[in-house]
Amino acid sequence: MSDQSWVEKYRPKVSSDIRGQELNIEKVKEFVERFFSLKDDKIQKKAIILYGPPGTGKTTIAYVIAKETNSELFELNASDFRDKNRLKETLKPALEQKSLFKKNKIILVDEVDGISKVDSGGVTELEILIKATQVPIIITANDIWDKRFGSIRKQSEIMQFKEIGYKTIKEVLVNILWKENLKIEADTLTKIALKAKGDLRAAINDLQALSTVKDSSSLVIDERNKEVDIFNALRLIFKGKPTNETLQLFDSVDMPIDEIILWVEENIPTEYQGKELAKAYDLLSKVDVFKGRIYKQQYWRFLIYENILLSYGISSAKKGIKTGFTNYKKPERILKIWLHNQRTAKKKSIAQKYAHHVHVGEKRALNEFPIIKNIIKSSSSIQKELKLNEEEIEYVMR
Repeated sequence: MSDQSWVEKYRPKVSSDIRGQELNIEKVKEFVERFFSLKDDKIQKKAIILYGPPGTGKTTIAYVIAKETNSELFELNASDFRDKNRLKETLKPALEQKSLFKKNKIILVDEVDGISKVDSGGVTELEILIKATQVPIIITANDIWDKRFGSIRKQSEIMQFKEIGYKTIKEVLVNILWKENLKIEADTLTKIALKAKGDLRAAINDLQALSTVKDSSSLVIDERNKEVDIFNALRLIFKGKPTNETLQLFDSVDMPIDEIILWVEENIPTEYQGKELAKAYDLLSKVDVFKGRIYKQQYWRFLIYENILLSYGISSAKKGIKTGFTNYKKPERILKIWLHNQRTAKKKSIAQKYAHHVHVGEKRALNEFPIIKNIIKSSSSIQKELKLNEEEIEYVMR
């Protein structure tokens, strides 16, 4: 058996071989062909961003379309943006020179969200590249909604790639097994397809690994752990159609459920209006009711209802799918809670110092704090005697 990776061996060579992304293929091809047919001053967008989960075919589509449009593909990735001088030296001939062997040229910027957050220069160079380019640019990313990429989004067409359905993944796996003249039980193939969570590349890698084992049915296939950030979670809730996957969406967000509730509360008005808004807030109020019952009565089984209402419920409050980009905001209440905790922390530390100095309980000092505050405020010598720091003195003097 060949040691070659099946992902590379069976990478689609023509667009008809790419499964699950037929509409996106046509749109990317239209973008590239329109670019080649128009003059430079008539082109509104010089780049197209393909974003979505890993293994959904973003990079493959770029390669296939380059081949089908007789174009040379000049590829860059995040690591190329670490050295700006080297990048300029590499890009200048790529932008200015025509392809020696092909009719056209396409620049592929792969995994742009891998550019280091510390290295802001890389993003700036990409902006310059888009403005100056005379050839179409295809940009791929798992998540393009980071605020660093705001100006890049404005200069580009944006296209979302969704996870590939498990049935489509299974069909691809069956086809590979047929070409390899191998057999694996149908139930095992279904498990691979389901647990890949839309990542076709991961499913093919799992299949190749299992093909070397005699009894593949007895193996446990690890489920892909796909962590979702809060911005993508909100986008799927507010814009997408509610599905069974929506129910588990917040399980993949690395954030306490109480904080997620604040994010949802803050951003509902940015997407919903009228009856949709009223319905969404009604569902959110029910989330709060179950939250109170859980904490008060320790009925942890109510967590499932809290999650259902917060995810599927609020997603179903809208009439249809929403489009366009929305800039979701961090909840102001989180900042207010943090500021309150900061003030409370100073109040407690002052009360502790006072209680220790006059030999009373801390609880009593907190209860009598308004009186104590006025006493401390009236004399700098008392402040010095209690050894208050600058922040505590500032707090007392307000």
